[in-house]
Amino acid sequence: MSKVAVEALGQLYADKFGLSVICLRIGSFEDAPTEPRHLATWLSPRDTMGYVRAALTAPQSTRFATVYAVSANSRRFWELPDESVLAYTPVDNAEAYASRVTDAEVPADPSAPQAGPYATPEFTLKHIWP
Repeated sequence: MSKVAVEALGQLYADKFGLSVICLRIGSFEDAPTEPRHLATWLSPRDTMGYVRAALTAPQSTRFATVYAVSANSRRFWELPDESVLAYTPVDNAEAYASRVTDAEVPADPSAPQAGPYATPEFTLKHIWP
């Protein structure tokens, strides 16, 4: 929720003060994918730099945008930003590392939370109550 709250604050500043605000929703930022979910959500260091550069140099006509920053993964489930909003096309693909990822051939559970195990009640509750 904190991420969405900050995105809403960015929208407020764009609307109220005319600032250009680009919010990047970062996927799994790793040197290389290490788990099956990363094959969809991985964001390579090179693509990270591309997205940040594109966000910093976006035209002033892009007043506000929230986009997923993810590499060009064959298994991705997030949409890449439209070129008119953020002019960057990712180049890396997690599939190049699939042979190194345990259980890479197991299909993703479509009913699982998009944020992976970190979004489950079990993960959160163990940090709240001992």
